[in-house]
Amino acid sequence: MRDVAEEAGVSLKTASNVINHTGRMTDATREKVQKVVDRLGYRVNVSARNLNRGRTGFITLAVPCLTAPYLAELANRVIDAARIYGYSVYVTTYAEGTSRGAASLLRNFNATVSDGMILSLSEMEDLTPEDLSVDFPLVCVGARFTHHKADHVTPDDVQSARLATEYLLDRGVSRPAVVGSRTDFAQLSTLRDVTEGNAQLRMRGVFEACCDRNIALATELMPNVGHDWSIGSGARNMQRIIDSGVPFDGVIALNDQLAMGALSTLAANGISVPDQVQVIGFDNNEESAYFQPPLTTMDSCLDWIAPTAVSRIIDRISGSRVLQPELITTQTRVIARATTCA
Repeated sequence: MRDVAEEAGVSLKTASNVINHTGRMTDATREKVQKVVDRLGYRVNVSARNLNRGRTGFITLAVPCLTAPYLAELANRVIDAARIYGYSVYVTTYAEGTSRGAASLLRNFNATVSDGMILSLSEMEDLTPEDLSVDFPLVCVGARFTHHKADHVTPDDVQSARLATEYLLDRGVSRPAVVGSRTDFAQLSTLRDVTEGNAQLRMRGVFEACCDRNIALATELMPNVGHDWSIGSGARNMQRIIDSGVPFDGVIALNDQLAMGALSTLAANGISVPDQVQVIGFDNNEESAYFQPPLTTMDSCLDWIAPTAVSRIIDRISGSRVLQPELITTQTRVIARATTCA
C-alpha cells in the first residue's frame, strides 16, 4: 500500500481509502490511484485485514464425518451460504463418541483461526451443559439437546416421521416395517418421552402415527440396527424382515441410505415396489431422485438449515444483536416419487 501511495503521489490514507472503497476524494484522484493499483498488481492481504479488524473471516463447520451424503451436502450448503457474507469455512470432522469427539473440539477451539463454530451434533455424543458453555459464537445443528446453551437449528423430526408414516397409511399400508430403529420393541412406549436423537425422534413419530390409526407394529418388522444407517445395513435388515415371514406392505426407512439398501433387497427377492410394498425414506439425498425406482422421501430442509445456521453465527460474530440461545425449527414435507402409490 505504501508503494501505491508513493507511486500515485498521494497519502497512505488516500491509498487505503481507494483500496477499501471508503473515504471522500475526487473521481480523478480515485482513478489515478486505481490505475497505480492495477499497474503494480497490488492485492489486499485478507488475513492481515481481518486480523486488524479482530476477525479471521473464517467459520468452522464440525461434522462427525463426510462420508454420509447428508453431512457432505450440509458442508456444501454451509460453504455457499457463508460466501454470501464474505466468509470462508473450515470443515473438520471429529471422532464421535470418543475422548477426541465434539467435547474435545469445543475445548480446543482456536479463536485465532476461526470466528465461530457450527457444530453438527452426532447421535453418539453426550455433551453436558459445561461442554456447550463456550466463550465463542456457537450454533448447533442436528437432533440433540443443547441445554439452552447454544442456538439449535433443526427440523422437527417427530413431525417429519408422523407425516411420512401417515403418508403410507393414507395410501393403503396397514402393516408397516421400519428400517433404522435403535429402539428395542419392548421399549417402544418410552419413545413418547424422547426429546433428542434422529433415530429416537423419528421412531417416536412413527409410533405416535401408528397409535393414532390403531396400526400395530410387530417386533419382527422393526429390527434394532444400532448406529449403522448405511446402504448395507438397509439391505441386510430388509432381508431379516423378509426372512421373518411376517407379512408387511410398507417400509419406513429412517434415512435414504437405508431406504436404498432396502429397495435393493426387495428387488433381489422379487418384491414389487410400490405394487406389493411401498417405501419412504428421509433426507432427500441427491441419489434418491435417480435411484430405481426413484425414492419417495422426506425433505431434509438443508436449503433452510444451512443459511439459517450461517445467518445466526454471523449475527453472533458481529454482535449486532443481543441474542439468547434458542431452538429454531421448521416443518418438512413429503417429496413424492415412484416408491409409493399416487
